[in-house]
Amino acid sequence: MKHPKVVVLGAGSLFFGRQAIWQMVHSPHLNKGTLSLIDTNTDRLNKLVTLAKMVAEENNVPLTIEGSTDRLDVLDGADFVILSFANNTVKYRGIDCEISEKYGIRMCSGDTIGPGGIFRAMRELPEIMACAKDIQEVCPDAWVINYINPSTVHGMALKRYWPKLKSFALCDSHHMPHKKILYAERAGMIKNASDYSETIDKQFDLRIAGVNHFTWLLKADYQGKDVAPLIADSLRKSGETETVGGDVGAKALFNDAISYQLYEIFGYVPTCTAHTKEYVPYWQGLGTKESIIPPLSIWETEERYERHDEMWKEIDDFLSGKTPIKEYLNTYGPDHATDVIESMVSGSGQTFYINTQNNGAVTNMNDDAFLELLCDVSMDGITPLPVGEMPRGIRGLQEVILDTHELTAQAVVENDPIKLRRAMLTDPLIHSIEDADQIIKELLEAEKEAIAFRP
Repeated sequence: MKHPKVVVLGAGSLFFGRQAIWQMVHSPHLNKGTLSLIDTNTDRLNKLVTLAKMVAEENNVPLTIEGSTDRLDVLDGADFVILSFANNTVKYRGIDCEISEKYGIRMCSGDTIGPGGIFRAMRELPEIMACAKDIQEVCPDAWVINYINPSTVHGMALKRYWPKLKSFALCDSHHMPHKKILYAERAGMIKNASDYSETIDKQFDLRIAGVNHFTWLLKADYQGKDVAPLIADSLRKSGETETVGGDVGAKALFNDAISYQLYEIFGYVPTCTAHTKEYVPYWQGLGTKESIIPPLSIWETEERYERHDEMWKEIDDFLSGKTPIKEYLNTYGPDHATDVIESMVSGSGQTFYINTQNNGAVTNMNDDAFLELLCDVSMDGITPLPVGEMPRGIRGLQEVILDTHELTAQAVVENDPIKLRRAMLTDPLIHSIEDADQIIKELLEAEKEAIAFRP
């Protein structure tokens, strides 16, 4: 593929948009193609389009840049369509978390499980389904990559309701090879990332699997030796001092200490603890014994707005010339989605963690279980690599989460209040029928401008 066309729906999502520009300009496999940026916010769209053109021109690449507020203007001829939009997500996640806290449910992220995950799907999934309809009609051969949380809910819905589309879902938590390098450091195999080599990579058998944001390190063998206990012990040691400095946001707090506690319980290391800690009820403040780990902190709405403002200021500085545009490629770096696209276009044969149907990779879970798995990735398709069995205990939790996600997808797409209530009462954080009913009622009212669901 000499001139790939990549369409980004939701270019104003800066957590992805900036890296997409970086990769499309940097990669010789992509920078002769087209980058189409779509956003309903005209001001943000114009900034990103201008920025992309400036970066392409500065680096003397023939990348074509398009921009529109209407996806139908640019979908024709697309090879890849990335879904990366959100409807006032900072505001509404704050509402989700605030109302849930009234009923004893503490969420540090509120975007994939609990009432926050269910209601984020209520806000985003209808538009994803509308996008899928347009893609099916205009560019049915394009690869559709969902990059919107809750990733599993949306990935399931695309597979269930648009089975002819070539789709999968992504999360940047397991961006390769960075994730593998991190665990090589944790195990003491290397001192820093620069020590990592192809030889070490081949000798390091790392297997991660599970529902997105609830994934586990099921195998970590180096030269035939199990190094998972070394990784766990590293987490134990860093957990003793992790509150000193670093990121003090709700998602970042006490993750190493929590990882080690979960390792003690289940015998396996969680690999996405910033989210996994929200999937279980252990840190909801329900116990009576004092613990070194306090109840989960709540999603910080105002601080998130400040982070977003800082990100836009970075963009404005590039546009104004305050920061020289020549520094752009040194400021940012590759992104998981565009790394996957580059590998597919180039045929490099790299493997990546993809959210897709199990198809036998985890031998004791259903083939259609939607899991995050290491996959062979090519233009011909996504093939999960063998994992083995999901351990008892963890497997049961996985199934509850999968049922919650599946019921959420069905409830939203089918506008079914019975399935919405069932999803809420299947969710692992809900402990009261009356509270669940009240949460649904209050969130539907508080977010009625963003939710099309009408029970």
